[in-house]
Amino acid sequence: MPGDPPEHRVVYQLNQADPEYIEHILNSIGALIGKYEDNVAIHVVAFGPGIHLLARQPRRPLPEALRQRARSQARDYGVRYVACGNTMKTLGWGAADMEPFARVEEVGAAVLMELQAQGWAYIAW
Repeated sequence: MPGDPPEHRVVYQLNQADPEYIEHILNSIGALIGKYEDNVAIHVVAFGPGIHLLARQPRRPLPEALRQRARSQARDYGVRYVACGNTMKTLGWGAADMEPFARVEEVGAAVLMELQAQGWAYIAW
């Protein structure tokens, strides 16, 4: 029913800056949205090299098309992108270094653990 919480909940691990790897994750997210429409909640937790997808000025080369897809998924479909504060600290980054749609959490791995404990499906490549 409209307004009810989504029946399906999934969290993706994003820990690589490889464009092909990221494209697979974004494609999978798109497929879930296509299948379940608004009946799926999706989080993507980025840490390690994967954090560069969420940076305003990534230090690793990533195609702008992938960065735009992540922005669009967040804006148009409510996909929540989580940036690992621990990884950011290692890189000397603060919240201002991240895209506005990225939510910063202190420890990305803790977010993965907590969501799994709440029954979220966990997907990692």
